[in-house]
Amino acid sequence: MRVLVMDDDMRLLELLRQGLRAEGYAVDTVPDGLSGIQRAMAEAYDVLIIDVMMPGMNGYKVCAYLRSAGVRVPIVMLTAKDGEYDEAEGLETGADDYLVKPFSFVVLNARLRALVRRARPERELVQHLGDLEIDVAAKRCRRAGVEIALTGREFAILALLSEVPDTAVSKTAILEAVWDTNYEGSLNIVEVHISALRRKIDRPFGRRSIETVPGGGYRIRSDGN
Repeated sequence: MRVLVMDDDMRLLELLRQGLRAEGYAVDTVPDGLSGIQRAMAEAYDVLIIDVMMPGMNGYKVCAYLRSAGVRVPIVMLTAKDGEYDEAEGLETGADDYLVKPFSFVVLNARLRALVRRARPERELVQHLGDLEIDVAAKRCRRAGVEIALTGREFAILALLSEVPDTAVSKTAILEAVWDTNYEGSLNIVEVHISALRRKIDRPFGRRSIETVPGGGYRIRSDGN
C-alpha cells in the first residue's frame, strides 16, 4: 500500500516513515498541508495520514479540501488535541479515523489495515491462485496450507501481481507501487525481490507461478502453477 503522511514534526515524520516501511508500506512524506494537497491530488495513495496542527493550512482544512475535490482515499487524522469536539470536527470534515498523540504504532498499523478492509471490496482481501492464498488485509501468505514468511516488500509485490493474474506488470509499475518516490536506485531491485519470492513461494512446492514476461515485466498465473 502507498501511504502519504503530512506532518510538520520532522522527528515524528521520520519515525512514521521508518515504521511504515518496515511493515511493507511505500511511504511519502510532506511537512505541510499545501504540499500534501498537491501530492494527494497528483499521486495514487491507499491511505492519507494528516496531522491536525500544521502551520498555514491545518489538517481539518486539508481534509475538507480534498473531500470537496473528490479525493475519496481513506484519511487518518493525527492530533495532540484530546477532546470529543476535536474528534468530531475531524470526522465531520471527512476523516475516516482519528488518533491522539502520543499513539501506539501497533494501533496505527491496525487502524490502517481496518481502513483498507473497509475501502476494498471483500473479494480483493483474500486472493486464491490455485493452492496459493494471499491475505491482503492480514499480510499473510500460504501455499498448500503452509504459512510462508515474506518481507513487507515481497508481500507487496505478490499482492500487486495477484490483483491482475495472468497480466504482465512492468518493473517500473512495480517499483512505483511498492517503493516510495524518494527511491533513486536501479530497477534491478525488483528482480532481486522477484527472485526471493520465487525461492519462497514456488521452488519448495515445485511451482513456477511467477513468470518473466519479455520486455521487462512479470505476471503470476491464475492457476498458481
